[in-house]
Amino acid sequence: MAFFGIILVRYFLVAGGTYWFFYWPLGQSFAKHNLRIHSPSWLSIQRDIKLSILSAGVFALVAAFMLSVYGWGITRLYSYPEEYGLWYLGVSYGAVLVLQDTYFYFTHRLFHHPSLFPWLHQGHHLSRCPTPWTSFAFDPPEAIVQSLFLVGIVFVVPLHFITLIAVLTTMTIWAVLNHLGIDRLPLSFPHHWLGKWFIGPAHHSIHHLKYTLHYGLYFTFWDKLLGTQDPDYEKKLGI
Repeated sequence: MAFFGIILVRYFLVAGGTYWFFYWPLGQSFAKHNLRIHSPSWLSIQRDIKLSILSAGVFALVAAFMLSVYGWGITRLYSYPEEYGLWYLGVSYGAVLVLQDTYFYFTHRLFHHPSLFPWLHQGHHLSRCPTPWTSFAFDPPEAIVQSLFLVGIVFVVPLHFITLIAVLTTMTIWAVLNHLGIDRLPLSFPHHWLGKWFIGPAHHSIHHLKYTLHYGLYFTFWDKLLGTQDPDYEKKLGI
């Protein structure tokens, strides 16, 4: 129950705080309303919150399992930074993000197969115009599949607890930003010469409108390489 509470509080603080800032009067003052096709309804937000609570239950069970197997001494998690050196903290953090992005791209693309979509991913896509509340609105089977990455990685890659927490924090913040909506930040964010390799709200909003494009989590690399990036995307942004 403790993990469930922590994950739920984190969701409401990060998603709720971001929604409040960007969708209430302060955020409305600089939002580009002409870009939004439909305003999110309160019913769609409620649906996203309900799915996110179910996902929090899945993530809590996974967290409890990971803590248990760590106690059994059969994972590659470690507590002392000196064991692998301080430099390894940064290297392992970057490596896990790349591996997670790869795992997410291919599983996410698989979820869009017509025979799997209704069972694994349809709930998330009921929000065609996402908000921060959509960030963790997964169908329970999808939440399980995505959790398997973190379960597997702690058995394969040596990770300090700080690194694992940093990955989880990045995943949370990135998911919220990606679901911010196409009209809440300048279209140029974060699409300068370096930023164009990273997924942002404009990039991911296109995925919610056109299901066959933009499957990545953090980086645009796989979309570019495998031809699932909108061919007009960079042209429209002037990058």
